[in-house]
Amino acid sequence: MAALTRIALVAIVLLSLDRAGAQEATPPPNRNDFWKAEMPAGDYLVLLKAIRSISQHEYIVEGVAKVFEVSIATDSSVIARFYFLDPATPDSPAGLGQSTINLAEEKARELLDRTGDNALTSKVIKSYPVATHAHTVEYRVTSRDTLDKLYKHLERCWVTDRGGVFKP
Repeated sequence: MAALTRIALVAIVLLSLDRAGAQEATPPPNRNDFWKAEMPAGDYLVLLKAIRSISQHEYIVEGVAKVFEVSIATDSSVIARFYFLDPATPDSPAGLGQSTINLAEEKARELLDRTGDNALTSKVIKSYPVATHAHTVEYRVTSRDTLDKLYKHLERCWVTDRGGVFKP
């Protein structure tokens, strides 16, 4: 009888520990907890609560192109960047001449013709290892308007804490 009582007590303790653990466990996230971007070159999915900052900014890269960018910083070491490239104009601060711009556009057209890949304008192009960014996920969009829409969608989802899916 004493052995049976001890077994019953052990069972009660184990059941109470199991219930206590179950109460402390957080519920699994649902689709409203995430923001997703379904891009032509791949998808990006992030837990809204993991986002620490978002930004929208522009800069010029080596006088060749103006970059419009949306960045997402999270709890992890990964930063997501979505960007649109706009060729620099002759009146840009870099003072790039029209012949250089024409040459760059011609080379881009040649590359498109050679590869037959019209989606090339939506793919990130890197010169490894010079232009790679550790812990960076990059997506290229085909227009500034698309980038603006992406930022507004992301901002609305993040501020209201309601997930969503952005499709360009």
